[in-house]
Amino acid sequence: MNNKAAVADLIQQRKPRHALPTALYSDAEVYRQDLEQLWHKEWIFAGHTFELEKPGQYLTLQIGDYPVVVVRGADGQVRALHNACRHRGSKVCSEHSGKVAKLVCPYHKWTFELDGQLIYAGNMGEDFDKSAHGLKPAHCQVVNSYIYVCVAEQAPDFEKFRAALSPFITPHNLDDCKVAFESNLVEKGNWKLVFENNRECYHCDGTHPELLNSFVENLSVAGVGGDDDPELVAHWDRCEAAGLPSRLVMDEAGQFRMTRIPLAAGAVSYTMNGRPAVARRLDNSGEENIGALLYFNYPSTWNHFLGDHALSFRVLPQGPNETLVTTKWLVPKDAQEGIDYDLETLTRVWLATNDQDRRLVEGTQAGVNSPAYEPGPYSAIAENGVCQFDDWYCATMARKLAE
Repeated sequence: MNNKAAVADLIQQRKPRHALPTALYSDAEVYRQDLEQLWHKEWIFAGHTFELEKPGQYLTLQIGDYPVVVVRGADGQVRALHNACRHRGSKVCSEHSGKVAKLVCPYHKWTFELDGQLIYAGNMGEDFDKSAHGLKPAHCQVVNSYIYVCVAEQAPDFEKFRAALSPFITPHNLDDCKVAFESNLVEKGNWKLVFENNRECYHCDGTHPELLNSFVENLSVAGVGGDDDPELVAHWDRCEAAGLPSRLVMDEAGQFRMTRIPLAAGAVSYTMNGRPAVARRLDNSGEENIGALLYFNYPSTWNHFLGDHALSFRVLPQGPNETLVTTKWLVPKDAQEGIDYDLETLTRVWLATNDQDRRLVEGTQAGVNSPAYEPGPYSAIAENGVCQFDDWYCATMARKLAE
């Protein structure tokens, strides 16, 4: 049977406003098509430009089948390169991140400039053409410190996303930030379960006591509106008067969304007491309580921006039932640990929340793998965000599989 046709048939079997069938969370061929149709073709969030402040600084990531290195060149430009030596394929950069003068393959010491040009290859003879064996480039775009990479031969349009996102993030001055802390958590669950869990707070009351000191679920978080919520509209009006775009922006396909929401009464940050975790501001609005700016971009990232710090989350699939979730806590570059912020106060809420979500995802994966599993209906009150994600996934995959 045609593998693409088989996966397309599975997608067609999904009932409207229901969870996905077992195979879409577990089957190896579905996972293969997820990689080929989504992860290998879409823009994937890699990291932030301020992590690569100086020439030679790099970070690595694995996008499905593709190891990639993102590096700042001697000319100051940030580039994405396929992290596979043009000799015998060894990874050139094996560490999570680092700083180098040149990119040197550890296997046979082939040496590449920071832009990927091959400059040394020993024992290859006088007739060897170094210019034909540089590291292959991958598509790379930057928007307000966010580095996105696409490993497809032809990348989809990026400008629509840039135009939507940049007005929201620009007031938060991310180019003047640093990573205060990074967490890498492997969840034993399919990447779609990870995103589904993120898209609702139906589970929050019984699972996330730390988060609920500050976070409040809102219709706008689900991407289904909120214009009839007086509290939300008042929050939007107040923030926009201070120069902070706030009203929901969402593309037609539902792949990305940005909006700002109020936090719990009296809370201004994700801390146990709701007070700021950092004695600095990210924005210059002069508005003390700006709530939280939330944005997602399927399939790889969701993000939260507070007045004092921000969090970026990156999702990378590592197998049908395994996903790497990377969280970075972003603070002003001049903020000093122990003086302007305490790391435990800054990270406590989301370290706890991430681990609680990991357990939920892993428990759900075990359940959907059961022969007795039957997809259940989504709540029209509390699970519209999850349904929106599944609708996007099914519609996008159906279209791509038919191409």
